Order: sequence, then structure tokens, then C-alpha cells
Amino acid sequence: MKFSFSMSYDAAPDRVYAMLGEPEFREQVCAAGYAVRHNVSLTHSGTGMTVVMDQYLPTRGIPPVAAKFVGEELHIVQTEEWSGPEGASLDIAIPGKPGWVKGAITLAAAGSRTVETITGEVKINVPLVGGKLEKMIEQVIEAAMRNEERVGHSWLDGDR
Repeated sequence: MKFSFSMSYDAAPDRVYAMLGEPEFREQVCAAGYAVRHNVSLTHSGTGMTVVMDQYLPTRGIPPVAAKFVGEELHIVQTEEWSGPEGASLDIAIPGKPGWVKGAITLAAAGSRTVETITGEVKINVPLVGGKLEKMIEQVIEAAMRNEERVGHSWLDGDR
């Protein structure tokens, strides 16, 4: 299942990129996203960076078919490989489960604002219910991106 989400920030791309490279920002995103537990690591290299967010998310309220698949927590490992401020590859692993998310992240100026766009594909290899699970994972990704956008607005406004 393919997806595309966009977020908008009242800041130039270099400022948004700097925010995305701050461990404290990523920690706030995990905490605001209700991660039961998490670990964030960032490695800067030249103009690029690698971001890894290893999170366990609660699954309360998800459909029963999905709960049987993921259990009481959804473990995801999100890896972003930024070549520079213009974009990154995105890989979201679901350890121990037959599925993955692969995509790309771009930052683009839109006047005095920045638009961050995430595009990709969710694939869950489970007969009969894979499509339903893909839709659920897509919704989790969208909620996570909206959460990151909310935290980002506060961060850029100086609320840290």
C-alpha cells in the first residue's frame, strides 16, 4: 500500500533539518507519541546524518485482527539516512513480523515555509488480512507524522 503525507513548518529548510538532527527533538517526538519505551540514536557525517528511533508503541484500541498480529505493543525501528538537508531514505522495520515500510523524506522550501513530504510503501505479508494490517500501519505512520509536526511547531517556536 503506497502512502504520501506532507507536513508544513514556519521555518526555512536548513532550520527544519537542524531540528530533525537534534536528539532532544527526537526524544520529545517519541515521548509525545506515547512510546512505552524508546531509544534514539543520531550519527552526523558531513552534511548527512543517520537517525534511528527504536520504539515500542501501545496497541490499545486497535482492531482485534491487528492485535492478534502485533500483540500488546508494536515494536518499530525507524531508520532515516539523510544525504543532506534535501532528503532521506526511510526504512521502518517491524522486528519479528512479516512486514516492512520503505520510503523517502524530502524537505522543500515553499516561500518562507518548509514542506516535509514522506512517501513510501507498506507491505505486510500475511494472507487474507495483510491489506487490513497495511491500512492500520499506514494510519499509525500518519498519526506519528502528525505528532512529529506538532512537536516540530513547538520546537521551532522555542518551546523545548
